[in-house]
Amino acid sequence: MDVHGRIREILAETIREELAPDQQQLSTEDLIKALRRRGIIDDVMKELNFVTDNVDQELPSSPKQPVGFTDRQSTLLKKTNIDPTRRYLYLQVLGGKAFLEHLQEPEPIPGQACSTFTLCLHFRNQRFRSKPVPCACEPDFHDGFLLEVHRENLGDGTRMADSTTMLSISDPVHMVLIKTDIFAETTLVASYFLEWRSVLGSENGVTNLTVELMGVGTESKVSVGILNIKLEMYPPLNQTLSQEVVNTQLALERQKTAEKERLFLVYAKQWWREYLQIRPSHNSRLVKIFAQDENGINRPVCSYVKPLRAGRLLDTPRQAARFVNVLGYEKAPVIGGGGKQEQWCTLLAFLCRNKGDCEDHANLLCSLLLGYGLEAFVCVGTKAKGVTHAWVMTCGTDGTITFWESLTGHRYLHKPTNPDEPSAAEQSKPLYPYRTIGCVFNHQMFLGNCQPSDSVESCVFDLNDESKWKPMSEEAVKSVCAPGATTSLPPFPPLCASTIDASVTSNEIEMQLRLLVSEHRKDLGLTTVWEDQLSYLLSPALASYEFERTTSISAGNEEFQDAIRRAVPDGHTFKGFPIHFVYRNARRAFATCLRSPFCEEIICCRGDQVRLAVRVRVFTYPESACAVWIMFACKYRSVL
Repeated sequence: MDVHGRIREILAETIREELAPDQQQLSTEDLIKALRRRGIIDDVMKELNFVTDNVDQELPSSPKQPVGFTDRQSTLLKKTNIDPTRRYLYLQVLGGKAFLEHLQEPEPIPGQACSTFTLCLHFRNQRFRSKPVPCACEPDFHDGFLLEVHRENLGDGTRMADSTTMLSISDPVHMVLIKTDIFAETTLVASYFLEWRSVLGSENGVTNLTVELMGVGTESKVSVGILNIKLEMYPPLNQTLSQEVVNTQLALERQKTAEKERLFLVYAKQWWREYLQIRPSHNSRLVKIFAQDENGINRPVCSYVKPLRAGRLLDTPRQAARFVNVLGYEKAPVIGGGGKQEQWCTLLAFLCRNKGDCEDHANLLCSLLLGYGLEAFVCVGTKAKGVTHAWVMTCGTDGTITFWESLTGHRYLHKPTNPDEPSAAEQSKPLYPYRTIGCVFNHQMFLGNCQPSDSVESCVFDLNDESKWKPMSEEAVKSVCAPGATTSLPPFPPLCASTIDASVTSNEIEMQLRLLVSEHRKDLGLTTVWEDQLSYLLSPALASYEFERTTSISAGNEEFQDAIRRAVPDGHTFKGFPIHFVYRNARRAFATCLRSPFCEEIICCRGDQVRLAVRVRVFTYPESACAVWIMFACKYRSVL
C-alpha cells in the first residue's frame, strides 16, 4: 500500500483547493480532516498490523521484533507492541548509494537467485533485521524500525523518557551489514555504530543523516557505501534541546572515554614492562592485552567477554557449548598470502554472519558459561605446530580445571604433570590439543602466565598464586571493560530464537538428497529403490548422536540395533553411514559424503534386492544455527 504517496497527492490537492489567496496557512487539523474525508486514515488503520513474532514475554531482554506494514495475508499476526506511554525512536533506512563494488552487477531477474544485503540492528536489548535486498550499486533498502528508548532505573518504567534523560543514554544503534550469496554463504560487509542523539537537538525531532559505511578488517579505511537514514522521535518531543547542548554532551563523553583509555594504556605498558623483567623469555609468550575488532579498533581483550544469559533458549552449559560449536568456523579473510589476519568480532557481527574465528567462538562460550554462574576464562596459547589458538577454561570450586574446545564442543580435564619426576615419561599423554598458554582473561580479570615453562601440560592453574600468574589490577580492567564504563564499548545483544522450522527443513534436505542419489546412481546405470520404513528407523540413531554431542551421554542404542536387526531379513547385509554438518546446503553435503569411501560404497551399492534409505534430522539452535545429521543406509542380499 503506497500510503506515503497517496497522502502526498491528497495534501497537494487540499492545499490547491482550500488555500484561498487570502489565507496564509492550513492548520494540521484541516489536513487531517481532508484525509479523513477521503477515507485514507481508516484505510491505513485497517492495514496496520503490528508484528510481535517470537517475543518471549518472560524476559525483559527478549529481542523486540520490528514493527511495520505487513501484507493483508498475515492475518495470523498478534496485535500491537506499541505502548503509548513509552518513547520510541523510529529509524528509517531510505536506500543506499555508492556501493561501488556492485557497479557491474546486472539487474536482478525476477525469480532468479541473486546475492542480497541484509541490515541487522541492535539497540538496548532489541534486535532487528531488514528485508533482504538485491546487491546493487544503489541497494533499495526501504525499512523502518521502531526502537524503544527506555530508562534503566527501576521504578522509572511508568514515566516516559524526556529529552534530558535520553541525552544521557549513550548506547549507540549498532548496525551490521551482511551479504548473502546465492549459495547462502554470508560475508560481513560493514559494522557501524550510529550516534542517534543528534535527533534530540533537531527541530520537530526529525533528522536525516547520510551514513558512510567503512569496510571490515584490512579494509576498515575503505568506504563500502552510503546509507540514507531518517530518525524521528515518537511521540514527538515537547521540548527539543539545543544542538549545542547535545554536541557538548557527546564531546564530554568522548573526552571521558579517551582519558580512561589513555590511563589504561599507560597502566598496561607498565604491567608489560614488569612482566618482561621476571624472565626475558616472556617476550615470546602469547600475552594478548589488546585485540582489533572488525573495524580495526584496538580494544582490551576483557571487553570482548561479559556474562550473557540465554533466557529460555539454552538450558545447560553443555548445550551452550554445543550451540557455539555449530556456529560456523572461518578464519578472518585476508587478501593475498602472508599469514593470518587477526580480527576479533563484536558479538553482533559474529552472530549475524553466523560464523567466525576461534577467538569469537571462545569469547561467546566464555560469556555464556559466566552467565551460567561458572568461573570461566578465555585462554590464549598455541596448538600443535605453534598455531595460535583460543579456548575456554572453567575452574571448579574443588580446584578441577576443565578445558572447553569452543570449535568442537569437546571438554577435557586438566591434570598437571610434574616435569621433574622421573616417571614423567610414563605419565599418560594429555588428550587435549593445547601446547602452550600465555594468558587467561574474563570480563574482570587478566592474568599473564609467569611459570618457568608455558607448556599447558606442566601448568598449574592456581590463579590466586601471583608467583605463577601475574594479575592485572581488577580496578584497571573494570575502568575500561565494565558495562557502561566507556561509551566506546559495544553493548552485548541478546540471543534470538531460531527462525528455522526443523521438520520442514529436514524434509526438504531429505527430498533433495533422494533426488541427488537417484541421479548419481542413474549415471552409473543403477536403479534406485527407496524403503521408507528403513529410513524412518534411522531417526532414533540421529537423535541419540545429537543427544550425545550435547550431554556426553549415549542412550537408546539398544532399541535402534534391535529395530534394524528385525528390519533386515536373514541372509541380508545392512550398512549405515552417519555424518554431521553445520550448514543446510544439500548439494554441498552430498559432494562431501561422496568423498568418504564408506558412504560412497552405500550410495553406489550393487547387488541383489538393494534397498536404500536416507534420513535427515535438523536440530535448531538460537541465531538460526543448525546441526544437520544425515544417515545413508542400504540393505541387500549377500551373494557369496
